Amino acid sequence: MRYQPLSWIRPLILASSVVLLAAIAISLSSRITLRTPSFNSSLPSDTNFVALPDPEIDIAVPSNLNQQTIVLAGGCFWGIEAIFEQLKGVSQVVSGYSGGSAETATYSQVSLGKTQHAEVVNITYDPTQISYGQLLKVYFAVAHDPTQLNQQLPDRGSQYRSAIFFTTPEQQQVAQAYIQQLDQAQRFQKPIVTQVVPLQKFYAAETYHQDFVQHNPNYPYVVVHDLPKLKRLEKQFPELYRDQIKLSSFYSR
Repeated sequence: MRYQPLSWIRPLILASSVVLLAAIAISLSSRITLRTPSFNSSLPSDTNFVALPDPEIDIAVPSNLNQQTIVLAGGCFWGIEAIFEQLKGVSQVVSGYSGGSAETATYSQVSLGKTQHAEVVNITYDPTQISYGQLLKVYFAVAHDPTQLNQQLPDRGSQYRSAIFFTTPEQQQVAQAYIQQLDQAQRFQKPIVTQVVPLQKFYAAETYHQDFVQHNPNYPYVVVHDLPKLKRLEKQFPELYRDQIKLSSFYSR
């Protein structure tokens, strides 16, 4: 009679193999450098992007009429960049890093959350077409959730903090006054945690991060987290909106 192995051995071997494969998969996934969407986290509803008042104080149009810049942080720079690229009066938006040193201003290092850098966008705009205060209004209303500390949507870490990097006393004054105005108006369910800090240096991010949404409109993270924001931008700020990236065909997906 042929020897029959014990019936419990095969299930045990199979279960052990499944556990081993799962551990390998987790290890490999931790090495992926580009973001993937969190499908378990619900998308923000329209109520999370509230109608906000105009800033009570703003920066006057400079007499020299030169282009101005504003540096903002509010989570993943892909979506922030795409939003401000869609605004009339904005001529350039560059994704990058601010808050840390030049030696650590790389995506692989910043993603670890230990460099003091934040993912930021450097926005160049024409103050005769759009004001500093109007840009802040879009930033607080649509671009991100200013009540989340060191996180935005599925992204976690101080590199995703909410921050305004000012370059002049006027920028600092308007930003702080607007935050106080919004807190007093209680337009958000929780206090605003946005930092207002001086800009020390801006470091442009790697080339493949620039215009990421425009070049990768079907990328899963973009579809889940960024395209809905662009749709809200068009709905809430029609007077400022321009379909610069030509993403209208993707909104219904």
